[in-house]
Amino acid sequence: MYKGDSPMSPSKSTSANVNASMSQAENGSVDSFSVLNSEQAVRELIQEPLLQGIDDHLIEFSEALRTVAKALRRVTEGKASAQAEAAEWKRKYELERARNLQLEQKVLSLGGQFSELNDERAGNLEDRTVLSDANSDQCELCSGKDDICAHEVLRDGESDSDSSAIPNKMTRKASFKLSWCCKGEKSDRHKHDIVSFEKGNITTAERSSKQISLKWESPPQTVLILTKPNSTSVRILCLEMVRWLKEQKKLNIFVEPRVKSELLTESSYYSFVQTWPDDKELLLLHTKVDLIVTLGGDGTVLWAASMFKGPVPPIVPFSLGSLGFMTPFYSEHYREYLNSILHGPISITLRHRLQCHIIRDEAKSEYENEGPMLVLNEVTIDRGISSFLTNLECYCDNSFVTCVQGDGLILSTTSGSTAYSLAAGGSMVHPQVPGILFTPICPHSLSFRPLILPEHVTLRVVVPFNSRSQAWVSFDGKGRKQLAPGDALVCSMAPWPVPTACQVDSTSDFLRSIHDGLHWNLRKTQSFDGPRDS
Repeated sequence: MYKGDSPMSPSKSTSANVNASMSQAENGSVDSFSVLNSEQAVRELIQEPLLQGIDDHLIEFSEALRTVAKALRRVTEGKASAQAEAAEWKRKYELERARNLQLEQKVLSLGGQFSELNDERAGNLEDRTVLSDANSDQCELCSGKDDICAHEVLRDGESDSDSSAIPNKMTRKASFKLSWCCKGEKSDRHKHDIVSFEKGNITTAERSSKQISLKWESPPQTVLILTKPNSTSVRILCLEMVRWLKEQKKLNIFVEPRVKSELLTESSYYSFVQTWPDDKELLLLHTKVDLIVTLGGDGTVLWAASMFKGPVPPIVPFSLGSLGFMTPFYSEHYREYLNSILHGPISITLRHRLQCHIIRDEAKSEYENEGPMLVLNEVTIDRGISSFLTNLECYCDNSFVTCVQGDGLILSTTSGSTAYSLAAGGSMVHPQVPGILFTPICPHSLSFRPLILPEHVTLRVVVPFNSRSQAWVSFDGKGRKQLAPGDALVCSMAPWPVPTACQVDSTSDFLRSIHDGLHWNLRKTQSFDGPRDS
Protein backbone atom coordinates (compact mmCIF):
# COMPACT_ATOMS: atom_id res chain seq x y z
CA MET A 1 0.00 0.00 0.00
CA TYR A 2 1.29 3.40 -0.94
CA LYS A 3 1.48 6.23 1.50
CA GLY A 4 -1.35 8.13 -0.10
CA ASP A 5 -3.77 5.20 -0.15
CA SER A 6 -6.40 4.77 2.54
CA PRO A 7 -7.82 1.41 3.73
CA MET A 8 -11.17 0.55 2.23
CA SER A 9 -14.12 0.13 4.58
CA PRO A 10 -15.96 -3.22 4.68
CA SER A 11 -19.06 -1.79 3.06
CA LYS A 12 -17.10 -0.23 0.24
CA SER A 13 -15.16 -3.45 -0.22
CA THR A 14 -18.38 -5.46 -0.33
CA SER A 15 -20.00 -3.21 -2.91
CA ALA A 16 -16.82 -3.25 -4.96
CA ASN A 17 -16.78 -7.04 -4.94
CA VAL A 18 -20.43 -7.17 -5.94
CA ASN A 19 -19.89 -4.68 -8.80
CA ALA A 20 -16.84 -6.60 -9.99
CA SER A 21 -18.72 -9.86 -10.03
CA MET A 22 -21.66 -8.29 -11.89
CA SER A 23 -19.37 -6.81 -14.56
CA GLN A 24 -17.63 -10.11 -15.00
CA ALA A 25 -20.99 -11.86 -15.30
CA GLU A 26 -22.06 -9.42 -18.03
CA ASN A 27 -18.87 -10.07 -19.96
CA GLY A 28 -19.48 -13.80 -19.69
CA SER A 29 -16.14 -14.50 -18.01
CA VAL A 30 -16.78 -15.67 -14.39
CA ASP A 31 -13.86 -17.46 -12.81
CA SER A 32 -13.62 -19.30 -9.48
CA PHE A 33 -12.04 -16.34 -7.72
CA SER A 34 -15.01 -14.11 -8.52
CA VAL A 35 -17.44 -16.75 -7.26
CA LEU A 36 -15.61 -16.89 -3.95
CA ASN A 37 -15.71 -13.13 -3.70
CA SER A 38 -19.48 -13.07 -4.32
CA GLU A 39 -20.12 -15.73 -1.65
CA GLN A 40 -18.05 -13.75 0.83
CA ALA A 41 -20.06 -10.66 -0.02
CA VAL A 42 -23.34 -12.49 0.66
CA ARG A 43 -22.05 -13.70 4.04
CA GLU A 44 -21.08 -10.16 5.00
CA LEU A 45 -24.51 -8.90 4.02
CA ILE A 46 -26.21 -11.54 6.15
CA GLN A 47 -24.00 -10.80 9.13
CA GLU A 48 -24.86 -7.10 9.07
CA PRO A 49 -27.31 -6.20 11.95
CA LEU A 50 -30.23 -5.36 9.68
CA LEU A 51 -32.76 -7.52 11.59
CA GLN A 52 -31.95 -6.28 15.10
CA GLY A 53 -35.12 -4.25 15.28
CA ILE A 54 -37.23 -7.20 14.16
CA ASP A 55 -35.70 -9.39 16.89
CA ASP A 56 -36.59 -6.79 19.52
CA HIS A 57 -40.20 -6.77 18.34
CA LEU A 58 -40.34 -10.57 18.49
CA ILE A 59 -39.06 -10.54 22.07
CA GLU A 60 -41.65 -7.94 23.08
CA PHE A 61 -44.37 -9.99 21.38
CA SER A 62 -43.33 -13.18 23.22
CA GLU A 63 -43.35 -11.32 26.53
CA ALA A 64 -46.85 -10.02 25.77
CA LEU A 65 -48.04 -13.55 25.01
CA ARG A 66 -46.49 -14.71 28.27
CA THR A 67 -48.35 -12.01 30.20
CA VAL A 68 -51.63 -13.00 28.55
CA ALA A 69 -51.01 -16.65 29.45
CA LYS A 70 -50.41 -15.69 33.09
CA ALA A 71 -53.64 -13.72 33.16
CA LEU A 72 -55.62 -16.63 31.72
CA ARG A 73 -54.04 -19.00 34.21
CA ARG A 74 -54.99 -16.72 37.11
CA VAL A 75 -58.58 -16.71 35.85
CA THR A 76 -58.59 -20.51 35.84
CA GLU A 77 -57.14 -20.59 39.34
CA GLY A 78 -59.80 -18.16 40.51
CA LYS A 79 -62.49 -20.44 39.12
CA ALA A 80 -60.96 -23.43 40.93
CA SER A 81 -60.82 -21.48 44.19
CA ALA A 82 -64.44 -20.39 43.81
CA GLN A 83 -65.47 -23.97 43.09
CA ALA A 84 -63.69 -25.20 46.23
CA GLU A 85 -65.39 -22.50 48.30
CA ALA A 86 -68.78 -23.39 46.84
CA ALA A 87 -68.20 -27.07 47.64
CA GLU A 88 -67.39 -26.16 51.25
CA TRP A 89 -70.56 -24.12 51.59
CA LYS A 90 -72.54 -26.97 50.05
CA ARG A 91 -71.06 -29.37 52.62
CA LYS A 92 -72.05 -27.04 55.46
CA TYR A 93 -75.54 -26.72 53.99
CA GLU A 94 -75.92 -30.50 53.84
CA LEU A 95 -74.77 -30.81 57.45
CA GLU A 96 -77.23 -28.12 58.50
CA ARG A 97 -80.04 -29.81 56.64
CA ALA A 98 -79.29 -33.23 58.13
CA ARG A 99 -79.16 -31.75 61.61
CA ASN A 100 -82.48 -29.97 61.14
CA LEU A 101 -84.08 -33.25 60.08
CA GLN A 102 -82.74 -34.94 63.20
CA LEU A 103 -84.03 -32.13 65.38
CA GLU A 104 -87.44 -32.34 63.70
CA GLN A 105 -87.64 -36.05 64.46
CA LYS A 106 -86.67 -35.40 68.07
CA VAL A 107 -89.32 -32.71 68.51
CA LEU A 108 -92.01 -34.89 66.98
CA SER A 109 -91.10 -37.81 69.23
CA LEU A 110 -91.03 -35.62 72.35
CA GLY A 111 -94.50 -34.14 71.76
CA GLY A 112 -94.09 -31.48 69.09
CA GLN A 113 -92.03 -28.74 70.68
CA PHE A 114 -91.88 -26.70 67.48
CA SER A 115 -90.67 -23.54 69.17
CA GLU A 116 -87.38 -25.21 70.03
CA LEU A 117 -87.07 -26.48 66.47
CA ASN A 118 -87.46 -22.97 65.05
CA ASP A 119 -84.89 -21.65 67.49
CA GLU A 120 -82.44 -24.36 66.43
CA ARG A 121 -83.02 -23.69 62.72
CA ALA A 122 -82.27 -20.01 63.21
CA GLY A 123 -78.74 -20.82 64.36
CA ASN A 124 -75.72 -21.55 62.22
CA LEU A 125 -72.60 -23.62 62.75
CA GLU A 126 -70.90 -20.94 64.85
CA ASP A 127 -73.98 -20.43 67.03
CA ARG A 128 -74.05 -24.13 67.85
CA THR A 129 -70.50 -23.99 69.24
CA VAL A 130 -70.67 -23.51 73.01
CA LEU A 131 -67.93 -21.25 74.31
CA SER A 132 -67.51 -21.45 78.06
CA ASP A 133 -66.63 -18.39 80.13
CA ALA A 134 -62.93 -17.64 80.69
CA ASN A 135 -63.35 -17.99 84.44
CA SER A 136 -65.77 -20.93 84.58
CA ASP A 137 -63.43 -23.91 84.04
CA GLN A 138 -59.88 -24.83 85.01
CA CYS A 139 -57.53 -26.49 82.55
CA GLU A 140 -56.58 -29.83 84.03
CA LEU A 141 -53.15 -29.87 82.40
CA CYS A 142 -52.11 -26.49 83.80
CA SER A 143 -50.12 -26.69 87.02
CA GLY A 144 -49.16 -23.86 89.34
CA LYS A 145 -50.80 -20.63 90.44
CA ASP A 146 -49.48 -18.50 87.59
CA ASP A 147 -50.73 -20.63 84.69
CA ILE A 148 -52.69 -18.95 81.91
CA CYS A 149 -55.70 -20.89 80.69
CA ALA A 150 -57.58 -19.61 77.63
CA HIS A 151 -60.87 -21.23 78.59
CA GLU A 152 -62.69 -21.04 75.29
CA VAL A 153 -63.87 -24.63 75.41
CA LEU A 154 -65.31 -25.93 72.17
CA ARG A 155 -67.85 -28.69 72.47
CA ASP A 156 -70.80 -30.32 70.74
CA GLY A 157 -74.02 -28.35 70.80
CA GLU A 158 -76.16 -31.43 71.52
CA SER A 159 -76.37 -32.54 75.13
CA ASP A 160 -76.10 -36.15 76.21
CA SER A 161 -79.62 -36.14 77.66
CA ASP A 162 -81.19 -35.15 74.36
CA SER A 163 -79.29 -37.77 72.42
CA SER A 164 -80.15 -40.55 74.86
CA ALA A 165 -83.87 -39.83 74.53
CA ILE A 166 -83.89 -41.02 70.92
CA PRO A 167 -83.00 -44.67 70.27
CA ASN A 168 -80.32 -45.03 67.62
CA LYS A 169 -78.93 -48.19 66.11
CA MET A 170 -75.61 -46.58 65.18
CA THR A 171 -72.88 -46.18 67.78
CA ARG A 172 -72.71 -42.63 69.06
CA LYS A 173 -69.33 -40.91 68.72
CA ALA A 174 -67.55 -39.88 71.87
CA SER A 175 -67.52 -36.15 72.54
CA PHE A 176 -64.65 -34.18 74.01
CA LYS A 177 -63.53 -30.63 74.66
CA LEU A 178 -60.30 -28.75 74.02
CA SER A 179 -58.53 -26.31 76.34
CA TRP A 180 -55.62 -24.06 75.46
CA CYS A 181 -53.05 -23.70 78.22
CA CYS A 182 -49.89 -21.68 78.61
CA LYS A 183 -47.59 -21.38 81.61
CA GLY A 184 -46.47 -17.96 82.79
CA GLU A 185 -47.73 -14.87 84.57
CA LYS A 186 -51.41 -13.97 84.57
CA SER A 187 -52.44 -11.43 81.99
CA ASP A 188 -55.38 -10.40 79.85
CA ARG A 189 -54.27 -12.48 76.88
CA HIS A 190 -57.00 -14.16 74.88
CA LYS A 191 -57.03 -16.86 72.26
CA HIS A 192 -57.69 -15.74 68.70
CA ASP A 193 -57.77 -19.13 67.02
CA ILE A 194 -60.76 -19.96 64.85
CA VAL A 195 -61.74 -23.46 65.90
CA SER A 196 -65.09 -25.17 65.51
CA PHE A 197 -66.26 -28.44 66.98
CA GLU A 198 -68.86 -30.47 65.15
CA LYS A 199 -69.87 -33.97 66.29
CA GLY A 200 -66.43 -34.96 67.53
CA ASN A 201 -64.50 -33.56 64.53
CA ILE A 202 -61.87 -30.84 64.83
CA THR A 203 -61.83 -28.11 62.18
CA THR A 204 -59.49 -25.15 62.47
CA ALA A 205 -58.46 -22.24 60.27
CA GLU A 206 -55.58 -21.13 62.48
CA ARG A 207 -53.50 -22.85 65.07
CA SER A 208 -52.54 -22.07 68.65
CA SER A 209 -48.92 -22.36 69.73
CA LYS A 210 -50.05 -23.24 73.26
CA GLN A 211 -50.34 -26.72 74.69
CA ILE A 212 -53.67 -28.31 73.82
CA SER A 213 -55.55 -30.65 76.13
CA LEU A 214 -58.22 -33.13 75.06
CA LYS A 215 -60.75 -34.26 77.66
CA TRP A 216 -63.42 -36.86 76.91
CA GLU A 217 -66.94 -35.81 77.82
CA SER A 218 -68.20 -39.32 77.06
CA PRO A 219 -66.02 -42.45 76.97
CA PRO A 220 -64.69 -43.64 73.60
CA GLN A 221 -66.50 -46.63 72.17
CA THR A 222 -64.82 -47.37 68.82
CA VAL A 223 -61.11 -47.73 68.07
CA LEU A 224 -59.43 -48.05 64.67
CA ILE A 225 -56.13 -49.99 64.68
CA LEU A 226 -53.74 -49.46 61.74
CA THR A 227 -50.59 -51.57 61.44
CA LYS A 228 -47.39 -51.62 59.45
CA PRO A 229 -47.50 -54.49 56.91
CA ASN A 230 -45.04 -57.37 56.63
CA SER A 231 -43.88 -57.25 60.25
CA THR A 232 -44.13 -60.25 62.57
CA SER A 233 -43.69 -58.22 65.76
CA VAL A 234 -46.43 -55.80 64.70
CA ARG A 235 -48.81 -58.66 63.91
CA ILE A 236 -48.22 -60.27 67.32
CA LEU A 237 -48.76 -56.97 69.11
CA CYS A 238 -51.96 -56.35 67.12
CA LEU A 239 -53.36 -59.73 68.21
CA GLU A 240 -52.69 -58.97 71.87
CA MET A 241 -54.01 -55.41 71.69
CA VAL A 242 -57.25 -56.36 69.91
CA ARG A 243 -57.99 -59.07 72.49
CA TRP A 244 -57.20 -56.75 75.41
CA LEU A 245 -59.31 -53.85 74.09
CA LYS A 246 -62.27 -56.15 73.49
CA GLU A 247 -62.16 -58.14 76.73
CA GLN A 248 -60.96 -55.51 79.19
CA LYS A 249 -62.27 -52.24 77.68
CA LYS A 250 -65.38 -53.54 75.82
CA LEU A 251 -64.59 -51.43 72.76
CA ASN A 252 -65.70 -51.79 69.15
CA ILE A 253 -62.65 -52.37 66.96
CA PHE A 254 -62.11 -51.48 63.30
CA VAL A 255 -59.15 -52.72 61.26
CA GLU A 256 -58.14 -52.67 57.62
CA PRO A 257 -59.48 -55.46 55.35
CA ARG A 258 -55.96 -56.89 55.10
CA VAL A 259 -55.58 -57.01 58.89
CA LYS A 260 -58.99 -58.61 59.36
CA SER A 261 -58.08 -61.47 57.03
CA GLU A 262 -54.84 -61.94 58.97
CA LEU A 263 -56.72 -62.04 62.28
CA LEU A 264 -59.26 -64.55 60.98
CA THR A 265 -56.44 -66.70 59.64
CA GLU A 266 -54.92 -66.73 63.10
CA SER A 267 -58.17 -67.63 64.91
CA SER A 268 -61.93 -67.44 64.42
CA TYR A 269 -62.10 -65.67 67.80
CA TYR A 270 -61.43 -62.38 66.04
CA SER A 271 -64.64 -62.48 64.04
CA PHE A 272 -65.95 -59.51 66.06
CA VAL A 273 -63.56 -57.03 64.40
CA GLN A 274 -65.11 -54.71 61.82
CA THR A 275 -63.79 -53.26 58.58
CA TRP A 276 -65.03 -51.33 55.54
CA PRO A 277 -65.97 -53.02 52.25
CA ASP A 278 -65.28 -50.17 49.81
CA ASP A 279 -64.03 -46.60 49.46
CA LYS A 280 -67.52 -45.20 50.00
CA GLU A 281 -67.61 -46.59 53.53
CA LEU A 282 -64.05 -45.38 54.06
CA LEU A 283 -65.15 -41.78 53.47
CA LEU A 284 -67.65 -42.15 56.34
CA LEU A 285 -65.19 -43.79 58.72
CA HIS A 286 -64.57 -40.58 60.69
CA THR A 287 -68.25 -40.61 61.77
CA LYS A 288 -67.80 -43.99 63.47
CA VAL A 289 -64.29 -43.98 64.92
CA ASP A 290 -63.45 -42.19 68.21
CA LEU A 291 -59.74 -43.02 68.40
CA ILE A 292 -57.01 -44.29 66.06
CA VAL A 293 -54.11 -46.48 67.23
CA THR A 294 -51.15 -46.87 64.84
CA LEU A 295 -48.58 -49.65 65.23
CA GLY A 296 -45.51 -48.77 63.17
CA GLY A 297 -43.40 -45.74 62.44
CA ASP A 298 -43.97 -42.28 61.01
CA GLY A 299 -45.01 -43.86 57.70
CA THR A 300 -47.95 -45.53 59.43
CA VAL A 301 -49.05 -42.15 60.82
CA LEU A 302 -48.84 -40.70 57.30
CA TRP A 303 -50.92 -43.60 56.02
CA ALA A 304 -53.53 -43.03 58.75
CA ALA A 305 -53.75 -39.33 57.87
CA SER A 306 -54.09 -40.08 54.14
CA MET A 307 -57.11 -42.30 54.78
CA PHE A 308 -59.15 -39.34 56.04
CA LYS A 309 -59.87 -36.66 53.43
CA GLY A 310 -61.74 -34.55 55.98
CA PRO A 311 -61.81 -34.55 59.79
CA VAL A 312 -59.36 -36.92 61.51
CA PRO A 313 -60.01 -38.58 64.90
CA PRO A 314 -57.24 -38.34 67.54
CA ILE A 315 -54.29 -40.64 66.77
CA VAL A 316 -52.27 -42.59 69.37
CA PRO A 317 -49.00 -43.53 67.56
CA PHE A 318 -46.92 -46.40 68.96
CA SER A 319 -43.26 -46.56 67.99
CA LEU A 320 -42.38 -49.69 66.00
CA GLY A 321 -40.27 -48.02 63.31
CA SER A 322 -36.76 -46.59 62.96
CA LEU A 323 -36.83 -42.87 63.84
CA GLY A 324 -40.23 -42.06 65.30
CA PHE A 325 -40.63 -38.26 65.22
CA MET A 326 -44.41 -38.61 65.50
CA THR A 327 -44.57 -41.87 67.52
CA PRO A 328 -43.77 -41.07 71.18
CA PHE A 329 -45.43 -44.13 72.76
CA TYR A 330 -43.54 -47.36 73.44
CA SER A 331 -45.34 -50.57 72.56
CA GLU A 332 -44.08 -52.45 75.64
CA HIS A 333 -46.32 -50.35 77.90
CA TYR A 334 -49.37 -50.04 75.66
CA ARG A 335 -51.80 -51.05 78.43
CA GLU A 336 -50.73 -48.20 80.73
CA TYR A 337 -50.74 -45.68 77.89
CA LEU A 338 -54.16 -46.68 76.55
CA ASN A 339 -55.65 -46.74 80.06
CA SER A 340 -54.50 -43.16 80.58
CA ILE A 341 -55.66 -42.02 77.14
CA LEU A 342 -59.11 -43.61 77.36
CA HIS A 343 -59.75 -41.89 80.70
CA GLY A 344 -58.12 -38.55 79.76
CA PRO A 345 -57.29 -35.76 79.71
CA ILE A 346 -54.40 -36.03 77.26
CA SER A 347 -52.10 -33.52 75.62
CA ILE A 348 -52.33 -33.45 71.82
CA THR A 349 -50.52 -31.82 68.92
CA LEU A 350 -52.58 -30.42 66.05
CA ARG A 351 -50.51 -31.20 62.97
CA HIS A 352 -51.74 -29.26 59.98
CA ARG A 353 -51.83 -30.59 56.43
CA LEU A 354 -51.30 -28.90 53.08
CA GLN A 355 -54.16 -28.93 50.58
CA CYS A 356 -52.94 -29.02 46.98
CA HIS A 357 -54.56 -28.57 43.57
CA ILE A 358 -53.01 -29.02 40.12
CA ILE A 359 -54.27 -26.57 37.51
CA ARG A 360 -53.58 -27.81 33.99
CA ASP A 361 -52.86 -25.33 31.23
CA GLU A 362 -54.65 -27.58 28.74
CA ALA A 363 -57.78 -27.87 30.91
CA LYS A 364 -60.85 -26.57 29.09
CA SER A 365 -62.77 -26.09 32.34
CA GLU A 366 -62.08 -26.02 36.06
CA TYR A 367 -63.60 -29.49 36.40
CA GLU A 368 -60.60 -31.01 34.59
CA ASN A 369 -58.16 -29.85 37.28
CA GLU A 370 -56.81 -32.32 39.85
CA GLY A 371 -57.25 -32.18 43.60
CA PRO A 372 -57.47 -31.72 46.41
CA MET A 373 -54.49 -33.74 47.67
CA LEU A 374 -53.79 -33.61 51.41
CA VAL A 375 -50.24 -34.04 52.71
CA LEU A 376 -48.92 -34.16 56.26
CA ASN A 377 -45.18 -33.83 55.54
CA GLU A 378 -44.32 -32.11 52.28
CA VAL A 379 -45.01 -31.50 48.60
CA THR A 380 -41.93 -32.04 46.41
CA ILE A 381 -41.45 -30.64 42.91
CA ASP A 382 -38.34 -32.02 41.16
CA ARG A 383 -36.82 -32.45 37.70
CA GLY A 384 -37.23 -36.23 37.64
CA ILE A 385 -34.97 -38.01 35.16
CA SER A 386 -34.36 -34.86 33.12
CA SER A 387 -30.80 -33.54 32.93
CA PHE A 388 -31.99 -29.92 32.80
CA LEU A 389 -32.46 -27.71 35.85
CA THR A 390 -35.99 -27.11 37.01
CA ASN A 391 -37.40 -23.71 36.17
CA LEU A 392 -40.24 -22.82 38.56
CA GLU A 393 -41.97 -19.48 39.09
CA CYS A 394 -43.21 -19.12 42.67
CA TYR A 395 -45.93 -16.78 43.92
CA CYS A 396 -47.25 -16.09 47.42
CA ASP A 397 -50.77 -14.63 47.46
CA ASN A 398 -50.23 -13.42 43.85
CA SER A 399 -46.94 -11.73 44.83
CA PHE A 400 -43.88 -12.96 42.97
CA VAL A 401 -41.43 -14.73 45.28
CA THR A 402 -38.62 -16.07 43.11
CA CYS A 403 -37.69 -18.29 40.20
CA VAL A 404 -36.29 -21.64 41.32
CA GLN A 405 -33.46 -23.04 39.22
CA GLY A 406 -32.01 -26.23 40.64
CA ASP A 407 -33.11 -29.77 41.37
CA GLY A 408 -36.52 -28.74 42.74
CA LEU A 409 -38.54 -27.24 45.58
CA ILE A 410 -40.06 -28.52 48.83
CA LEU A 411 -43.20 -27.04 50.40
CA SER A 412 -43.34 -28.54 53.87
CA THR A 413 -45.45 -28.34 56.99
CA THR A 414 -43.76 -27.81 60.33
CA SER A 415 -44.46 -31.46 61.16
CA GLY A 416 -42.49 -32.40 58.03
CA SER A 417 -39.60 -30.06 58.83
CA THR A 418 -37.54 -33.00 60.15
CA ALA A 419 -38.09 -35.05 56.97
CA TYR A 420 -37.07 -34.19 53.37
CA SER A 421 -36.88 -30.46 54.11
CA LEU A 422 -34.23 -31.06 56.79
CA ALA A 423 -32.18 -33.20 54.40
CA ALA A 424 -32.31 -30.38 51.81
CA GLY A 425 -30.98 -27.80 54.30
CA GLY A 426 -34.19 -26.55 55.87
CA SER A 427 -34.56 -25.72 59.54
CA MET A 428 -36.13 -27.93 62.20
CA VAL A 429 -39.37 -26.27 63.36
CA HIS A 430 -41.56 -27.09 66.34
CA PRO A 431 -44.78 -28.68 65.04
CA GLN A 432 -46.94 -26.14 66.91
CA VAL A 433 -45.29 -23.17 65.14
CA PRO A 434 -47.70 -21.95 62.45
CA GLY A 435 -45.94 -21.79 59.09
CA ILE A 436 -45.10 -23.32 55.70
CA LEU A 437 -41.48 -24.16 54.88
CA PHE A 438 -40.15 -23.05 51.48
CA THR A 439 -36.97 -25.10 50.88
CA PRO A 440 -35.07 -25.32 47.55
CA ILE A 441 -33.38 -28.58 46.52
CA CYS A 442 -29.76 -28.04 45.41
CA PRO A 443 -30.32 -24.50 44.07
CA HIS A 444 -27.91 -23.19 41.45
CA SER A 445 -27.32 -20.07 43.54
CA LEU A 446 -25.30 -19.52 46.70
CA SER A 447 -27.72 -16.89 48.03
CA PHE A 448 -30.87 -19.03 47.81
CA ARG A 449 -31.75 -19.72 51.44
CA PRO A 450 -34.87 -21.49 52.79
CA LEU A 451 -37.89 -19.48 53.93
CA ILE A 452 -40.63 -19.97 56.53
CA LEU A 453 -43.89 -18.37 55.40
CA PRO A 454 -47.10 -17.84 57.43
CA GLU A 455 -49.55 -20.69 57.16
CA HIS A 456 -52.51 -18.56 56.03
CA VAL A 457 -50.95 -17.76 52.62
CA THR A 458 -51.61 -19.50 49.31
CA LEU A 459 -48.53 -20.63 47.38
CA ARG A 460 -48.56 -21.09 43.62
CA VAL A 461 -45.74 -22.80 41.71
CA VAL A 462 -45.87 -22.49 37.91
CA VAL A 463 -43.79 -24.26 35.26
CA PRO A 464 -43.17 -21.44 32.74
CA PHE A 465 -43.65 -21.91 29.02
CA ASN A 466 -39.95 -21.30 28.34
CA SER A 467 -38.91 -24.15 30.63
CA ARG A 468 -36.53 -26.59 28.99
CA SER A 469 -38.26 -29.62 30.47
CA GLN A 470 -41.28 -30.66 32.47
CA ALA A 471 -41.38 -31.13 36.26
CA TRP A 472 -42.74 -33.79 38.59
CA VAL A 473 -44.67 -33.37 41.83
CA SER A 474 -45.21 -35.92 44.63
CA PHE A 475 -47.31 -35.71 47.78
CA ASP A 476 -45.76 -37.24 50.91
CA GLY A 477 -43.62 -39.32 48.56
CA LYS A 478 -46.67 -40.77 46.75
CA GLY A 479 -49.05 -39.93 43.92
CA ARG A 480 -46.33 -38.69 41.57
CA LYS A 481 -47.73 -36.48 38.78
CA GLN A 482 -46.23 -34.67 35.82
CA LEU A 483 -46.30 -30.89 35.43
CA ALA A 484 -46.02 -29.67 31.84
CA PRO A 485 -45.07 -26.10 30.88
CA GLY A 486 -48.00 -23.88 31.78
CA ASP A 487 -49.27 -26.12 34.61
CA ALA A 488 -49.49 -24.76 38.15
CA LEU A 489 -49.53 -26.24 41.65
CA VAL A 490 -51.59 -24.34 44.24
CA CYS A 491 -50.99 -25.12 47.95
CA SER A 492 -52.69 -23.78 51.06
CA MET A 493 -53.27 -24.99 54.60
CA ALA A 494 -56.06 -27.55 54.88
CA PRO A 495 -58.85 -26.90 57.42
CA TRP A 496 -58.58 -30.43 58.90
CA PRO A 497 -55.56 -31.00 61.15
CA VAL A 498 -54.24 -34.36 62.33
CA PRO A 499 -54.44 -34.52 66.16
CA THR A 500 -51.75 -36.81 67.61
CA ALA A 501 -51.52 -37.72 71.29
CA CYS A 502 -48.43 -36.70 73.27
CA GLN A 503 -46.70 -38.77 75.89
CA VAL A 504 -45.77 -35.66 77.93
CA ASP A 505 -46.57 -32.57 75.87
CA SER A 506 -45.82 -31.23 72.40
CA THR A 507 -42.53 -29.54 73.28
CA SER A 508 -41.11 -32.39 75.37
CA ASP A 509 -41.95 -34.96 72.70
CA PHE A 510 -40.40 -32.82 69.95
CA LEU A 511 -37.14 -32.25 71.81
CA ARG A 512 -36.88 -35.91 72.74
CA SER A 513 -37.42 -36.93 69.10
CA ILE A 514 -34.59 -34.76 67.74
CA HIS A 515 -32.26 -35.89 70.55
CA ASP A 516 -33.01 -39.61 70.24
CA GLY A 517 -33.73 -39.78 66.51
CA LEU A 518 -31.18 -37.35 65.04
CA HIS A 519 -28.69 -37.16 67.94
CA TRP A 520 -28.96 -33.39 67.64
CA ASN A 521 -25.85 -31.49 68.85
CA LEU A 522 -24.25 -34.64 70.19
CA ARG A 523 -20.50 -34.32 70.67
CA LYS A 524 -17.80 -35.31 73.07
CA THR A 525 -17.57 -32.99 76.06
CA GLN A 526 -14.65 -30.58 75.93
CA SER A 527 -11.85 -31.52 78.30
CA PHE A 528 -10.92 -29.27 81.20
CA ASP A 529 -7.44 -27.74 80.69
CA GLY A 530 -7.50 -25.14 83.45
CA PRO A 531 -5.39 -25.02 86.64
CA ARG A 532 -5.94 -27.86 89.08
CA ASP A 533 -5.98 -27.63 92.84
CA SER A 534 -2.87 -29.09 94.44
